[in-house]
Amino acid sequence: MKKIGVLIFKSFSWLLSIAPRFVLYGLADIVFIVLYYILGYRKKVVYQNLKNSFPEKTEKEIKSIQRKFFHHLSDIFIENIALIKMKPDRIRKMVEFENPEIITDLYKKNKSIVGITGHYGNWEIFIALPFFTQHLTLCVYKPLNSKFFDREFYKMRAKLGEVPVTMRDAYRTVLKYNRDNQLTILGLIADQRPPRISGNYWTMFLNQETPVFLGPEKIARKLNASVIYTHVDKVKRGKYVLKATLLFEEAANCDEYEITRTHLRLLENYIKEKPEYWLWSHKRWKHKRDPETPIHE
Repeated sequence: MKKIGVLIFKSFSWLLSIAPRFVLYGLADIVFIVLYYILGYRKKVVYQNLKNSFPEKTEKEIKSIQRKFFHHLSDIFIENIALIKMKPDRIRKMVEFENPEIITDLYKKNKSIVGITGHYGNWEIFIALPFFTQHLTLCVYKPLNSKFFDREFYKMRAKLGEVPVTMRDAYRTVLKYNRDNQLTILGLIADQRPPRISGNYWTMFLNQETPVFLGPEKIARKLNASVIYTHVDKVKRGKYVLKATLLFEEAANCDEYEITRTHLRLLENYIKEKPEYWLWSHKRWKHKRDPETPIHE
């Protein structure tokens, strides 16, 4: 039965990868109905996250964002299954890079990059980054519990030239390439909920006390890498535009927490502009701050 299930999934992924757009997003509309109306997948979580993040918005506005988010979530669910088997030429048509010259200039200056982003738009579209840079791109990921799906998504991320590395191995891996004089872009999704430990960095983010990973800042400062924030803008279904913002060219010159504060505020502004494209179904604010732990600006 397991082999049959694997065969069905692989066949489905292949069919989606060659299906015309109207089929792809017709299926996404069906997924939306199932998630939103039938299963009610994390609707309470999404609603409460939106309510807490935007207290100034009316009930009607919150419900509208919630519905738009579930439409978007359904889109990326179908897109990511299709991406597993999708050919490079079709992936290339899904994404544009608005200002790749920022990365090109850093390459000419012999600078490696720590690239920061959030769970916004479709973050899996970063598999297309090798189309736009001479840097070796390293994508940091968290292994999935299912060995089959972990393997499939690993192959998807690697097929265009990216090197997937686990969170645990990220610093060791980028340090090795740095010693070999290989210029890299280390891609990090920095808006996840960190494990609850006493040393967490806390700040206000989307109107709520929020713990934040300091990994991107620590790695960038140790390597004296350049730091960019790369935004994934969804311009229409199946079409994304990457936009890079150079935050710091010499991370070693930054004050403590300066990199973290800067990339968080940039992401926050993008979310406020188009909130439906952020991952509201994540239990981002599950942990509560210990009263003795300071909260930073």
